[in-house]
Amino acid sequence: MDTEIITLPVIPTRGLVVYPLSTTQYDVSSKKAVIALTESIKKDQRVFMPATINVLEDEELESNLTKIGTVAEIKQAIRISDSEIRIIVEGLFRANTIRYTETESFMEAEVQEAELTNTDDNITISALKQAVKIAFVKNVQILPQYLRLSNDTVTMIRSCEDAGTLCDLVAEHAIVNLNYKMDILNELDIEKRLNMLLEYLNEEFIILNTEHDIGEKVKASMDENQREYYLKERLKAINDELGENMLGDSDLAEELDKYTEEVNKLQLSEENEQKLKKEIEKLSKLPSISQEAGIIRSYLDACLALPWNTSTIDETDIAKIRNKLDSDHYGMKEVKERIIEAIAVKQLCKEKNNQMILCLAGPPGVGKTSIAKSIAEALGKSYARVALGGVHDESEIRGHRRTYLGAMQGRIMHAMTQAKTNNPLILLDEIDKLGNDFRGDPTSALLEVLDSEQNFSFYDHYIDMPFDLSQVLFVTTANNLSSIPAPLRDRMDIIELSSYTSEEKLNIAKKHLIKKQLKKNGLTSKNFKITDSALVDLIENYTREAGVRTLERYIAKLMRKAAVKIVSGEEKSVRISVKNIEDFLGARKFNRDEMNDKDEVGLATGLAWTAVGGVTLPVEVAVTSGSGKLILTGSLGDVMKESAQAAFTCVRTRAETLGIEKDFYKIYDFHIHVPEGATPKDGPSAGITIATAITSALTGRAVRRDIAMTGEITLRGRVLPIGGLKEKSLAAYRLGIRTVIIPKDNVPNLEEIDDTVKNEVEFVPVSTIDEVLDTALCSKKQTGKKHAKKESKTEVLETRI
Repeated sequence: MDTEIITLPVIPTRGLVVYPLSTTQYDVSSKKAVIALTESIKKDQRVFMPATINVLEDEELESNLTKIGTVAEIKQAIRISDSEIRIIVEGLFRANTIRYTETESFMEAEVQEAELTNTDDNITISALKQAVKIAFVKNVQILPQYLRLSNDTVTMIRSCEDAGTLCDLVAEHAIVNLNYKMDILNELDIEKRLNMLLEYLNEEFIILNTEHDIGEKVKASMDENQREYYLKERLKAINDELGENMLGDSDLAEELDKYTEEVNKLQLSEENEQKLKKEIEKLSKLPSISQEAGIIRSYLDACLALPWNTSTIDETDIAKIRNKLDSDHYGMKEVKERIIEAIAVKQLCKEKNNQMILCLAGPPGVGKTSIAKSIAEALGKSYARVALGGVHDESEIRGHRRTYLGAMQGRIMHAMTQAKTNNPLILLDEIDKLGNDFRGDPTSALLEVLDSEQNFSFYDHYIDMPFDLSQVLFVTTANNLSSIPAPLRDRMDIIELSSYTSEEKLNIAKKHLIKKQLKKNGLTSKNFKITDSALVDLIENYTREAGVRTLERYIAKLMRKAAVKIVSGEEKSVRISVKNIEDFLGARKFNRDEMNDKDEVGLATGLAWTAVGGVTLPVEVAVTSGSGKLILTGSLGDVMKESAQAAFTCVRTRAETLGIEKDFYKIYDFHIHVPEGATPKDGPSAGITIATAITSALTGRAVRRDIAMTGEITLRGRVLPIGGLKEKSLAAYRLGIRTVIIPKDNVPNLEEIDDTVKNEVEFVPVSTIDEVLDTALCSKKQTGKKHAKKESKTEVLETRI
């Protein structure tokens, strides 16, 4: 045996043991080891590879390296990154370390080939070899999938006769514990090495067999208890192998105690408390790093964040509430009165389920969302908003079941978490814009939320426990009530908010919008002023809307331009008036609608409702020689076309009474047109307008220009009631019309109309078309006569802000 002392570069191995006669792949990453590798390649390609005893310490400390290592020959080296080289080495022989020396850039070692003892084959060695082979085969059969050996490797080991080589091969392929591997490398006595290897194989067999048995049981029956036992046993085996506790028992115990303490503080019902404690117990049996543990933690955090028994004391002083609502919003009398009524009733009636659910319906920009927030502030309630526009999935309301990946609580429970009390005001915004598809119908899910007889035990799929919503004040908003399903609409107290009049917009601008924008734009009432006449001009000629959003944007634009002038030094203060408003905003966008200056034949003014308020709808009829054709133009919908046909037939039945030729429908063509053809029009309230225009065209009697009308007509001439009277009357008022013909059945709706409009407009209730014609048509003497424009009674006083 060669006992020559040789000096070789050192490449320590971390988490790996290289044995003689084995071919091993290893990634060299430390700077010194890379240099040592480079030096060995330059010489004879031999290196000394001791194992690192403690993988957590520095691998280049002499005290952390095994005394016995393996001299290996480098077969291949591939650079896989700037700082890492992958090598394939073949072990040559064991070597004792005589001395480690440090050069300037790498470590070297003086080594001498180790002398093996008990190398002669005898009966004991032969018996131990056979026992090792039998134990090896048993272990191989139950090795985990990732450690399975190829058939060639197993055959090579079983046919190996050299005792030392057998030990090295078995240790390399069948021993998992790193310390065991180093013990085999360090042992030079072959008989002792065989005994040691046999002992280690038997120990690992017990562990592997236990894991195998647990795995088989789990496959046979994956109930919860067996699964927990399997995971705990497997984790225990891993911890035993690594010699450390990965659970972090102290941290986990502290976390579990904290959860238990918080559950006890909530004072839940016994059923809910037991459910949460069961989840805590389940968490205690899981590894803290497992995915299921994370899911349980998220669930517990969501449940504990809910305000199960936390509430606020509502304001009960009606005078304070009224003053707060009045200071925040102008008008909206019905909404404010409804809130005051609810507070009064609550003080007299202490029943828990006396719940108020409001639906504020009206065009955009009239203050539905902002009044809800003001109500919360006035009552001293916490506030949360749930945006429902575009929601299609029922799970958005009820939550997802926890069996789904990424499950979470629904929007209602999320709003309760945000509010942090169990009696907040929750605003369900844009409830009319909910959708439905294959994922469910969210409007159906809201039936339980908005039902005071059911929502005391609302069930969210994620929380999986009943939650009391009976103390919540729900306020919903909508633009179009017709798109809300009837069962859901039936559960709400609907308050309709109409378009603002010009006077209301003026007051809102002066009391709220200007003050708000002054603050936002860094201006004061001293350096920015706008006259009332300029505000009226802004309202009537730059905006055309039901609410005040565009008005607020234009006010903000004025202030921004004023800020530029002040900052640049052009002006110290800016005053906006009718004379200079165009300098800031450009040409006026709209010309104010005005009545015709004379009564015309075949032209009647109708009234229509839209999502942004009421509008006037002129209807023109032209009669020409022909064969009785009825032509309808102006993008009319099916309902409006049927109204035109009914009106035409109604006039035919009254031809003799009206002094019209009996066979007029045979010798004339009729063209009914509603201007602005690009705008679709439909609805059941244009019947009397069309009948009036047809009659006017046939009789030659003009329709009074200062009259507008709305109402549906039957073939017998009856006038049927309509909807949206408040918005339609506002449209007539804005146009300057002072007489409006309405169906007699709509007289009760006059109470909803603002006093300003009722003082300026005369409403004429009718029940038949004859009454309509008597009121609307001029005598032939008056036809074509021009009228002086009538000035409005309303005066606007100019003040400074």
